[in-house]
Amino acid sequence: MERETGVWRLVFLALPLGVFTVLVIWPLASSFYYSFTNWNGFSDNFEFVGFSNFNKLWTDKLFFNAAVNTAIWMVAAVLIPTLLGLGLALLIDSRIPGGPVFKSIFYFPICLSAVVVGQIWIWIYQPDWGLLNVAIGAVTGSSPDFAWLAKPDTALGSVIAAWAWQHTGLAMVIYLAGLTSIPEDLLEVCEIEGASTWQRLRVVIIPLLTPATVVVVALNVINSLKGFEILYIMTGGGPFNSSDTLAMHMYNESFKKYLMGYGSAISVVLFIVALTIIGIYFRELKKVDEIYG
Repeated sequence: MERETGVWRLVFLALPLGVFTVLVIWPLASSFYYSFTNWNGFSDNFEFVGFSNFNKLWTDKLFFNAAVNTAIWMVAAVLIPTLLGLGLALLIDSRIPGGPVFKSIFYFPICLSAVVVGQIWIWIYQPDWGLLNVAIGAVTGSSPDFAWLAKPDTALGSVIAAWAWQHTGLAMVIYLAGLTSIPEDLLEVCEIEGASTWQRLRVVIIPLLTPATVVVVALNVINSLKGFEILYIMTGGGPFNSSDTLAMHMYNESFKKYLMGYGSAISVVLFIVALTIIGIYFRELKKVDEIYG
């Protein structure tokens, strides 16, 4: 009986394992393989170059520029949605009128694809008739025509704002779920003892939201590492590589310059970074489970 059960398990697992191998394992292994070659993406004539592609990374100014932008992107993509999501969750949880409606409105952007979000914000940033410049003009009485996505100083920040707009709703929902797990009796005791709103927030609410915060931060980090589509749609890494990240740099080297071997080396570095961050996340998650589980 146990043998038959094992056979049926293998039968049912064969298809998903096969799909996972073809779509995930094989491309991953191929990236590692091609990172040691000078393959251009088309020709069968390529050579093994050892660690030459990885050595080139240390002299590539565009790679370091992309690495710095990736660090800025990740920090902003984690902090802004996390803090905004927490603030919105606390506001909605305070029983403001129309709370469920606002919750739906704030959550809606996460239901959109990154391509749609990128196009919406391209319209918002449009120099002549974009909503942002129109709003600034209404407040200041002037007629600004600032090209937010065409200026090196504002391009990356503009994309980060669009990213945060999309992902804040997800953080808000997770924090709302965390707030429902806080005992009402504990909050009532704080109120009876005369604790201020800030004291309740700092001493009781935020510490008890630690499990929710771990989930929110982890999701934001993982999603930020995959944040390629919105950058590609809105700026393409420009202008002058000012919004170039490691994912965008990998794409440009692989599919625009046809340096597939070098692009694969960049993808390996990005994979190692992602794997390290995920490993740290699971370690911290284990600590949280030991404390709150």
